[in-house]
Parts: sequence; C-alpha cells; structure tokens
Amino acid sequence: MRKYPMAALLLAVMIGGTGCSNTGSDQTDTAEPPEVATLRSDAPSVAPSASPADERPRERLDDTEEDAKARARPYEKCMADHGVDIHRERAGGTTSGRIGKANKACENLLPLPPWELDPANPEARDFARDVVACLKEKGVRYVEVNPDGPGWSFGGEQNDAESISKGMRFSPECEREVAAKRK
Repeated sequence: MRKYPMAALLLAVMIGGTGCSNTGSDQTDTAEPPEVATLRSDAPSVAPSASPADERPRERLDDTEEDAKARARPYEKCMADHGVDIHRERAGGTTSGRIGKANKACENLLPLPPWELDPANPEARDFARDVVACLKEKGVRYVEVNPDGPGWSFGGEQNDAESISKGMRFSPECEREVAAKRK
C-alpha cells in the first residue's frame, strides 16, 4: 500500500484552513454573532441574588436622627401592615404569636447595626476597644468594653453619673474619630 503523505497533508491544510479563513462575506451589519460551538448546562447563567439578610439596610455611624428614622420606615410600615404598631407594642425579641409572625415577615427590612458595631464583624471588638480608649482620653472615668459583645458600658459598678453623662455625650464623636482612623 502506497502512502501519500503530501496529499494527506495538503488535504488537511485545505480542510482545516477553510474553517479559519475570512472571505469578508461574513462581515455583515447584522448584530448576530458568528455561530460558535458551545457547551450548555442547566446551571443558571446569573448568580442567585443575595439572601434577604444581605439585602437588609444598615445603619451608619454618621446617620442623623432623620436618616435613622427614614431607614426604619419600611420596617415600621411592614410591621403595621401585619397588625403591629411598634410605637405601642414591644416588637423586639418577641418570637411567638402575632408579633413574632410580623417580625418574621419584616425582619429583612429591620436595619442592621453599623458595621463597626455588628457582632458579625470580626473587628467590632477592636473598634469598641479603640472607642473606649478615646472616651477615656475625653475624661470618661468608668467605661469598659462589653464582655458579651461589641460595644461599651458606662458608669462601672458605681453607676457613676458623670461617666454615664460624658460617655453618652462623647460616644458619637469617638465612634466617628475611630472609624475615620481605620479607613
């Protein structure tokens, strides 16, 4: 049996080359892309949307009282739509009955705390420690980081009124100062 290596090579080049050539006739003004072989799967092409917890509004350290009220309005409206007036009934922490059902339906609208104070933030405790240091620099004698979560407590065991008063007055300022240093 004779072999025709040159003929086989020429045939391969001609067949393979035609798939790569551009005659110019496929350059049209239509918006249709050229056909390309693709693998298709039943997997969604777009990532699923974030969970409702990820979509919750979040308070900010620099919120004004008006900002906070505006951010809370959708939650308040949702609770009212479910028969709960949160200004008259204590809704927080209730997990059963009518209030519990309303909370469950509306929890995705309840604003999360500022990220700096969120227990889900691994740096929240460091933030609280830095705020306590700032408060002490401003003359708050009895202030400490909460042992059971991010935040701080004023007054100590003595329930010192001056420390509580100064702490309440200087906390927002110290929060902003510490947050600005961390950026």
